[in-house]
Amino acid sequence: MALDDLKTSATEGRLSSMTLPDVGCTAEARQDALARVRAMGLPQRRDEYWKWTRPDTFVQTEAPRASLFHMDETPLFDAVDRLKIVFVDGVYSAERSDDLSLEGVQIDRLEDICCTDEHWAEDLYGTLEAAGQVPVERPLAALNTAFAGDGVAIRVTGKVSKPISLMYTHESEVSDVFLHHIIRVETGAELTILENGPAAARFNKCMEIDIADGGTLHHVRAQGRDHERRAVTHMFARLGEESVFKSFTLTANGVLTRNEAVVELTGDNAVVHIAGACVGDGDFHHDDTVFITHKGVNCESRQVFKKVLCNGATGVFQGKILVKQSAQKTDGYQISQSLLLDEDSQFYAKPELEIYADDVACSHGSTSGAIDEDALFYLRARGVPHDMATDLLTLAFLAEALDEIEDEALAADLYTRLEGWLVRRRHG
Repeated sequence: MALDDLKTSATEGRLSSMTLPDVGCTAEARQDALARVRAMGLPQRRDEYWKWTRPDTFVQTEAPRASLFHMDETPLFDAVDRLKIVFVDGVYSAERSDDLSLEGVQIDRLEDICCTDEHWAEDLYGTLEAAGQVPVERPLAALNTAFAGDGVAIRVTGKVSKPISLMYTHESEVSDVFLHHIIRVETGAELTILENGPAAARFNKCMEIDIADGGTLHHVRAQGRDHERRAVTHMFARLGEESVFKSFTLTANGVLTRNEAVVELTGDNAVVHIAGACVGDGDFHHDDTVFITHKGVNCESRQVFKKVLCNGATGVFQGKILVKQSAQKTDGYQISQSLLLDEDSQFYAKPELEIYADDVACSHGSTSGAIDEDALFYLRARGVPHDMATDLLTLAFLAEALDEIEDEALAADLYTRLEGWLVRRRHG
């Protein structure tokens, strides 16, 4: 179907200001992605999956300015023994990064995968992203595949002794960054990926994840606290037999954030958990959009999302579980909940189930409400000050999402960060 004039004009205007990177072995994938962008058009507010989130600032030619944020606390994950890979305004920094040698894993920069005769990542670049365009188009992901300037390719061959930490630093108020990461977890291998940092004034990131039979990947991400930043992120994952993928995202602040996850369980007995917690105050818009497809037998998926919103903040959740006819004995669970701390905040939810198998256990639910007055009264009656009681109930509300983090030390660190955010909000 032909694009309307508004979408075509916006798309061509954005593309005219960009240049495809000259990266040899990914050139064909980039040209294919560019063709997809032109065929789909960049998103507009009238598109079904963008009706609650304005895509304007992701589509416009120039990145909106974002003031730099100066940390007044210990850096996140600082106490964790990890291998650090640092990007400054979207460019890999060897000086700030650790040596990339680590037993059980091969790490290469995106631009280096063409420097060998054959590289495992060549055939994967753009493949999962392209497959994830059906049945819902995701043009900003295709835009990333076409124009990503940097990123890493990580191949996991064993049980890696410590996490790999992707750290994003924002030093320019007008930085406009495209990063593309490729992760391949081989049979029986296991890795934890950590991500944190604001990255850029406008950030578009894509991560393609291929997990072979029996492989395991844990992913823990923190977004914040530069408030004026704008970010759209995409995860495309394919799971083999008896593989495991668990991802958790914490978002605090940010004027506009949209996180998309597209997961396909192709092998039997695979497990995927996608979870998130966000806390937003004032000019804050946060969108989680998830699409999980069950193809294998006896697979499990969980989507757990909690949002705390105040002073007119907005939260969005769009989650779908698609169960193919072949996917008997599927166990699919989805919950999205918001806690609105005032009457001006808003939460929009679109939970979906589409099931073609007859032996499944699938459920979804979505709720939105205020602090439980009975619980608040209980705490106040026992001498807990009102603000502190509200914080305790807020943390209890977020706990189900944090419980999705398998590493208890990481979960405890993020819990402490949430406590700090609540205290700062209370004291202005």
